[in-house]
Amino acid sequence: MNATDSDKKNLEAAATYYDDLIVFIDNVQTLKTASTGKPSGYAAILCTQGQADVNIDNKSHQVKAGDLFICQPNLFIEKFTMDSDFQCRVIGMSLQYVKQINIVSGNIWDIKLFFDQTPIIHLQPEEVTIFCQYYDLLVSKLTGQHIKYHKELMETLLKAFSYELRSVLERVISVKPPTYTSGQHIFKEFLELLSTSTPRPRTVSYYSDRLCITPKYLSAVCKEASGKTASELINQYVVKDIVYLLHRPDKSIKDIAFELDFPNLSFFGKYVKKHLGMSPKMYRQKKDKLGIDD
Repeated sequence: MNATDSDKKNLEAAATYYDDLIVFIDNVQTLKTASTGKPSGYAAILCTQGQADVNIDNKSHQVKAGDLFICQPNLFIEKFTMDSDFQCRVIGMSLQYVKQINIVSGNIWDIKLFFDQTPIIHLQPEEVTIFCQYYDLLVSKLTGQHIKYHKELMETLLKAFSYELRSVLERVISVKPPTYTSGQHIFKEFLELLSTSTPRPRTVSYYSDRLCITPKYLSAVCKEASGKTASELINQYVVKDIVYLLHRPDKSIKDIAFELDFPNLSFFGKYVKKHLGMSPKMYRQKKDKLGIDD
């Protein structure tokens, strides 16, 4: 997650292992004061005991023993509260490291969409055991004496762990077999740019220029991979940012427009009305009146 210097110190104190690329945590109770917000990388969080309540993308969730929470960039996490006996094991990786070892490959849209909508899944007992075995093995390799092929060994173990997670996912949903086309590679790079850009650019040309392709080709790639054009995907992410910030009472509408790099308040209002069906002010009033989550 995004963290201040103080939060980083808390993270290091709680972590079994911590560096700029990867983190392992099993002393999570010391993180009660850590900030919430938008994750800056990926994390697999397995609850082994107790219960926690968390708000993800303005929706309330409970995490109980045996639940696996997949935390990915572009989720908005807040109000994380733990019972006194809550315990979990966390394996977190930076975007840089995930890209470096190519741990996310193939047809990723269905998987990403699933975890956007269902970030928490319940594991079977044998799956919990496997997760803990990988956790213990990885930690032992990181904290023990480094051997000659330490880097290669870690990357191989993490890739094997990712296949174990994919096997769990295939029990829950139908996952298309991975393909390794140039289009899939471009789509993955596009999603990475879209997920990590702050503030999020709203033009297709920004992303196509970064990827050294034409806007038309990028949209065709996105349509084939996800069923949506590049513009539709960009708007989906931007609207998600807007909805999250409109739930923040400490943020004025003017502040939100500025934070998301809209040229002026009028343009922001028109954009919100087009995509949410009402003005930012009306949206806030409706949410406050109904008192419901999206």
